[in-house]
Amino acid sequence: MLCFATIASGCASKSYVVLLESPDGTTGAIVVQTSQGVTRIDKKHQGIALDSRSSQTFTVAQTRLDKDFSAAMSAQPILPKSYLLYFELGDTKLTADSEAKIPEVIQTIRDRGPSAVSVIGHTDTASGDVWNERLGLMRAQTIAKLLKANGLQAIELIVTSHGESNLLVKTPNETREPKNRRVEVTIR
Repeated sequence: MLCFATIASGCASKSYVVLLESPDGTTGAIVVQTSQGVTRIDKKHQGIALDSRSSQTFTVAQTRLDKDFSAAMSAQPILPKSYLLYFELGDTKLTADSEAKIPEVIQTIRDRGPSAVSVIGHTDTASGDVWNERLGLMRAQTIAKLLKANGLQAIELIVTSHGESNLLVKTPNETREPKNRRVEVTIR
């Protein structure tokens, strides 16, 4: 959820708050308290004047948003991007689908320029804690080497293992679960 407030000259209202959708397309809600009371805003592009005697909300047109908030919008940092890459059982070999995602991961890193990148290895619960911690690290190291071989320019590269301690799909011990055999690459 994004919320902006502005003091703009030449507008019907000089100060207002508006709710924008989040990058994932969802819209949360905010509560604005003015001299006229408390108003809940929970719709995309819904605004409320801060300097008015009315507590009525209004829809803010995209052209007005662009005019009033273009500087704020362009100053926002790029959000982190994450990829899940899956592995064959008990191995550091990527599945075919995940192998096909590698060019996209590399292109994202290239497009962003020098980035902070974390590579976290995970396993399912088969084979025991000690081996799974090691296997998760070997998977993470495999992906880190692959990224470096393709020209990774990282401000920071963190390579770790969670082993079986951070399951994507909760399972009992000694359970094979393909979605838990993964590496998560996050680019910031």
